[in-house]
Amino acid sequence: MVCKMVKKGVVGAALGAGTLALLFGTSAPSYVKTAFVKVRHSAKGSVPVQFEIDRARQEVADLEPAIHQNQEALARAEVDVEHIDAELVATRENLKSEERALVALRRSLDSGDFKLTGNVTYTPEEIKGELARRLDHYSRIEKNLAVQEETLKLRKQAVVAARDQLSKMNESKQILTTKIEGIETRLKQIEATQAANEFSLDDSALARAKSSVNELEKRLEVMARVAEHEGRYAGQPLPLPIEPGRDVVKEIDAKFGAPINPAGDSHADRNL
Repeated sequence: MVCKMVKKGVVGAALGAGTLALLFGTSAPSYVKTAFVKVRHSAKGSVPVQFEIDRARQEVADLEPAIHQNQEALARAEVDVEHIDAELVATRENLKSEERALVALRRSLDSGDFKLTGNVTYTPEEIKGELARRLDHYSRIEKNLAVQEETLKLRKQAVVAARDQLSKMNESKQILTTKIEGIETRLKQIEATQAANEFSLDDSALARAKSSVNELEKRLEVMARVAEHEGRYAGQPLPLPIEPGRDVVKEIDAKFGAPINPAGDSHADRNL
C-alpha cells in the first residue's frame, strides 16, 4: 500500500515536472522558484505583527543560555590562567634553585672539593657527569617554561576575547530588547490611530465627492448666468418682420389701453 502511494507520488511529481518543462522549457525552475518565493512572502505577510514581535522577543530570550555558556567558559579560562600563572612562578623558582646548584657544583671542580652530600667523595669525572645530568634537566625545564609562558600569553588573550564577546552579547541583547519594546509601542500607537479612524472616509472617495460637488456648483452657476442673460436681453427690440396689414399699435392699445400724453389727451383723441 505504501509502495503504491510512493509510486503515485513519484509519478505525479514527474508529470508535474514534465508539464512545467513543456510550458516553460528551460525557464521552468525559475518560474517554480519565483512562485515559491511569492507564496512564502505572502504567507509571512499574513502573520500578525504582534505574533512576530512575540517571536522576536522569544529569540532574544533564547540568547540567555548562550550567554550563560560563555560566562562559564570565561570563568574556566580565568581559573586556568591563574593556575598556569602560579605554576610558572613555581617553575621559575625551581630553575633559580637549579641554577645555584649547578654553579656551586661547577665551582667544586676548581676548588677540588668533590663532596656532593655527606662525606662521600666523588671523582672529577663523576662530578662532570652529574653536572651534565643537571644541566640537561635544567635545559628541559627552561624549554617547558618558555612553552608555558607562550601558552599563558595565548590563554590571557582568549580571556580578553571572551570578556569582549560576552560584553557584546549582553549589549546586543539589551539593544534588541529595547528595539522590540519600541516596535511594540509603535504598533500600539498605530492600532490606536486606526481605531480612531475606523469610520473615516477614504481619501480617494472624499476627493471624488468634492469634485462632484464642485461640478454641480459650476453647473448651477452657469444656469443662473444663462437665466440672467435671458432676462436682461428679453426687452431688446428684435429686427423681426411684421405681417402685412397688421396694426401692432392698435393691438397694444386694445390690450393695455391707449397711453395718455402730458396734456391729458389720449393718443386716440389726437388721432380724432
